[in-house]
Amino acid sequence: MACRVQSYYPGSAMTPKPFSPEEIQKILGSLQRPAVFLNITCDWPVLLWTVDHLSRCLGGKAVRFRMGRRQHEKKTPLFETQCSYVEAKLEEFQSWTEGQTGAEDVGCFSNYPLSLYWAYADYKYIALLLQEKPSMFEDVVWSQFGFPGRNGRDSTLWIGTEGANTPCHLDSYGYNLVLQVQGRKRWHLFPPADTSCLYPSRIPYEESSVFSQVDVLQPDLQRFPAFRHARAYTVTLQPGQVLFVPRHWWHYVESVDPITVSVNSWIELEVDDEARVGEALTKAIVCALKTTPSNDNDDDWLNPTEEGLVGHDENMQYLNLAVGACMEKRGLTSHRDQQTQDTPACPRAKRDSRGQAKNTNSSSPPAECLSSSSTPSTMPFGPHLIPVAWNQITNQEPPEQNPKNQDRPSPSRDCDIIRSSSITQNTPPRPVSGSRAQHQHGGEGMSSSGSASDPLVLPQPGCRDGGRPPPRDRDQGKGDRAHCPVSITTNDLLQCLVHPEVIARVSELLMERVQSGTATTP
Repeated sequence: MACRVQSYYPGSAMTPKPFSPEEIQKILGSLQRPAVFLNITCDWPVLLWTVDHLSRCLGGKAVRFRMGRRQHEKKTPLFETQCSYVEAKLEEFQSWTEGQTGAEDVGCFSNYPLSLYWAYADYKYIALLLQEKPSMFEDVVWSQFGFPGRNGRDSTLWIGTEGANTPCHLDSYGYNLVLQVQGRKRWHLFPPADTSCLYPSRIPYEESSVFSQVDVLQPDLQRFPAFRHARAYTVTLQPGQVLFVPRHWWHYVESVDPITVSVNSWIELEVDDEARVGEALTKAIVCALKTTPSNDNDDDWLNPTEEGLVGHDENMQYLNLAVGACMEKRGLTSHRDQQTQDTPACPRAKRDSRGQAKNTNSSSPPAECLSSSSTPSTMPFGPHLIPVAWNQITNQEPPEQNPKNQDRPSPSRDCDIIRSSSITQNTPPRPVSGSRAQHQHGGEGMSSSGSASDPLVLPQPGCRDGGRPPPRDRDQGKGDRAHCPVSITTNDLLQCLVHPEVIARVSELLMERVQSGTATTP
């Protein structure tokens, strides 16, 4: 049976769209917060990629699923290192979601009751999954967003059940375009300026992903008190809609329907050359410490998405290559302003610290981006472009941000122009000036805007207020002070050493050292 239900041929007549590719490029270059595009993909053949359709296309090809318990330890994220994994056909997955339980029908899923587990085939590069059916790449028409030649070969597929989720994290590189195909997904997004409130972590380690230690749906506010100041932007993405996730925005994603299918594509930016230095530096530090034998280095610290470990020498080679490439790019672009540097570079896939595409065998030449020096003075919000709203619980608007910082929310009141029925408002305002939660990061990394006397504090067992020492006991003498027992682990040390703010500063110091000629000669 042929799996192509509908075909798309480049150059064929398509349904009129509310925005031209050039207009969408201008919009993407100006948007400072998440937004949803509507009525753009109505004639994209990829919208026929339901699980039933994909099952027929893939035949007996096995797909790896991540299995997570619906009830896990409360107030802690369920990281990928804590999940089980199975290889199964989409036909078996579909039978399992329909309530069948026999091994002959559901395969490995027979060991996982649907009432207790969710399943997620996440991060599947279409270039690999459908390499035997390359004609299907054309079903994904990113060219209508102003990226000529960009299609399914440059995209990733996600298939899950209700409850399947991705832990809260930010992507180190570029921005994200996400098309919902089947079912609905709920997105919880947080701006880069609230990074301190999300308690960033590189354990488990995955290149180009910074995880949050907070369960954003059931936060432990005693352990992570600053999270109460985090501003959540929430939207439920419907089939046919495309979500724009700006650079360095945190996001937690959950499936809310029995079966969900989505397709996304990461769009890198030229400023990612600096982020690539930070990623190479982070990898060298994490691998050096976590591969050293010690009493507390017995945890599952490497994310299953990572392909394996390399030695320290190779990690240092990656770091040198990243610094060299960044310094060369700085020399070539020193005459450009920041807005020009943020022009999309149109990579073929999400890349690692070496600039190499991850998990893809695409050999196509890079697409040429459409660009324009002019940007719309106002966002064309309306029935075809909806801003994701801030979930506020008061009438206070998000405070003004520096409009020159491309990573931070715009000071405009775009969220008030139009509301989606799937958007609610229930998040408190930002903390007052000088608080620890006011640390921010810009286009080249994360930097602190708080007081220099307000240090990063590690949570300590038994301590209150996220690890800060308890107040002095009034019944004790002047020389006595209540204290918490100190037990610093390797992971505690890493949380400080590879904190985004620290990595950003060390990256700058490394590049200054190379530029000044004071770097050590081997």
